[in-house]
Parts: sequence; C-alpha cells; structure tokens
Amino acid sequence: MDQKYMFFSHRECEYFPCHPGADPENFNCLFCYCPLYPLGEGCGGSFAVLPDGRKDCSGCLYPHMREHYGEILRRCGTLPGK
Repeated sequence: MDQKYMFFSHRECEYFPCHPGADPENFNCLFCYCPLYPLGEGCGGSFAVLPDGRKDCSGCLYPHMREHYGEILRRCGTLPGK
C-alpha cells in the first residue's frame, strides 16, 4: 500500500527545505507547523531554549521525517485539551 497521504514534499515552497541540514529527498512538509509544539519539552524533538525562554525548533527535523507520521498522530491524542 502506497499511503501517499503520509508524505507531502512542497518543493516549490520558497523556504524548502526550511531546516538546515535537511535531506530534500526525505523532507515531509505535511506537518509544516509541528502539532507537538504545545507539548513543550515533552514534544520528543530536538530543540533549544532561547535566553528569553522561547522554544527554538529550527534545528528539529522530527515532524519532517517520513517515518514519524504514525507517532505524531498517536501523540496528538495527548495534547492539552484532548
């Protein structure tokens, strides 16, 4: 089964790929804005905390990796308000 709905690569986007060091051949744009961001430090991604306390996800590729699709959907059920 192909399951094309699990992967979308928007190569015509002016920011593609939007993360340094990303592999353009395996960059999933489906979760352009990470749905796990509200989990804060428990998101599971690789992030930094800026001096002013904001979370910087620019170095994180977790939501953009094809193989994390299922885990992201599972974890969306743990978001606050769910």
